[in-house]
Amino acid sequence: MQETKPPEHRKRARLVIPSRSDPLLRNFTELIGGPMGHRSAPGIVSPGFFTVERVLILLTVLAALTGILLKSYCRSNGWETPGQFYATCYSDFPELFRNRGLGDGAFPFVTAGTFFEYPVLMGFIAGATALLVPGEGVTDARILGYFDVNATLIAAVWIITVLATARMTRRRPWDAAMVAVAPGIVLAGTVNWDMWAVALLAVGMYCFSRNKLALAGIFIGLGAATKLYPLLILGAVLLLTLRTGRFRAFLVTAGAAAATWLAVNLPVAALDPAGWKYFYQFTEERPAGYSSPWFGYNLVAGRLGWVPLQAEAINTLALNLFVLACILIGVLALTAARRPRLAQLVFLIVAAFILTNKVYSPQFVIWLVPLLALVRPGWRDFLIWQAFEALHWAAVWMYLGQVTSGGATQHNIDMPYYVLAVVCHMLATAYLMARVAWDVWDPRNDVIRRHGLDDPHGGPFDRAPDWLRLDPARPSASLLPWRKAAADA
Repeated sequence: MQETKPPEHRKRARLVIPSRSDPLLRNFTELIGGPMGHRSAPGIVSPGFFTVERVLILLTVLAALTGILLKSYCRSNGWETPGQFYATCYSDFPELFRNRGLGDGAFPFVTAGTFFEYPVLMGFIAGATALLVPGEGVTDARILGYFDVNATLIAAVWIITVLATARMTRRRPWDAAMVAVAPGIVLAGTVNWDMWAVALLAVGMYCFSRNKLALAGIFIGLGAATKLYPLLILGAVLLLTLRTGRFRAFLVTAGAAAATWLAVNLPVAALDPAGWKYFYQFTEERPAGYSSPWFGYNLVAGRLGWVPLQAEAINTLALNLFVLACILIGVLALTAARRPRLAQLVFLIVAAFILTNKVYSPQFVIWLVPLLALVRPGWRDFLIWQAFEALHWAAVWMYLGQVTSGGATQHNIDMPYYVLAVVCHMLATAYLMARVAWDVWDPRNDVIRRHGLDDPHGGPFDRAPDWLRLDPARPSASLLPWRKAAADA
């Protein structure tokens, strides 16, 4: 008798629907008839043309267009100080096009004598997009064209980020809607080229979740060559390697990432050593950047007559605090009753880096958005956090409008209000860290693991048994894996 294949719908997984599972969204759906019925079968029954991914792409396009509309003042009147600050439409694209030789044909790390304060791959993106703008010289039309070219490409990599996030958790693709409509990305996505690094890390994490370790390492290495923070994921991979004993995961991923980063950086360092070193020297020697806790302290110190912190002291304090935070995250990862998920550890490490770093640029908020969607996809906490980030967004531009030009009095804010906005953004981020850490310590609070999932983003770590766990209640138990390994050797 010929064997019949099971119907196609049996191979599909039932999707988790936010209008059912999220308390905030469930209440909002009352305006349109309530949440989706319990007898419906999303993910099993085909939705027709409007699949989840197509709806997410549509939402991302609408959000990207909204972001462009919010820059209308500068697109119409030019990116001039203080108007670009008061209209909150500042972008590095016009500034660098004018002042780093991009409008005159200079290509970062290639044209002799040019210096660019960003990593190599970001410099290549800046130079390549300048070549796409027709005409010659630095004119208003070419500045606008340069902004539009980069904004269009950022919309494209934003879509890639959303799709990679959606595909990482098979049963929860709708969590990527947070990335698609995030106010933080709408406001800050076109400030700089950070979205490229965010997309490369998201694709790298997607590859890792599918056990394509070498490919994941390649994308992580490319992300680190664009913005250094994607390398922080290797710290999370190392902790889970120690917890599970699956050392190949770390060796292959880290090896591929290092090889990729070197492949991008070594030729540039050999051909233009001064230009390649400039980014690292600039990072080390620069004073505290706007909106960092160190900058806030120096503002308060200047008002109260205290001694301000210099760049060397800030470097030391920031590094020590970040290392301390990583140690605490490591202790949490190795002592928790259940192995943490990869995305949880990545979120905690990146958030710790943001809070301790001596620079907090407004676009850094977009680093955390895809990670939060993977870690804690609750819309209430997400929107509260984004509201505080939007408050900081407005405050930093009002403050910059004052310090750069004096500006009109009615548009300015005094220093204490700006510092308060910085503190609020830091407290909101720290609150999210505390919630994620509590989810690690008590997995019953983890919404991802409520649907029969273990670590859908963890790749080789998904459903892996413990190899090493430091148990504070029974210290001797932590030695058992080491004793067994020694006996086997």
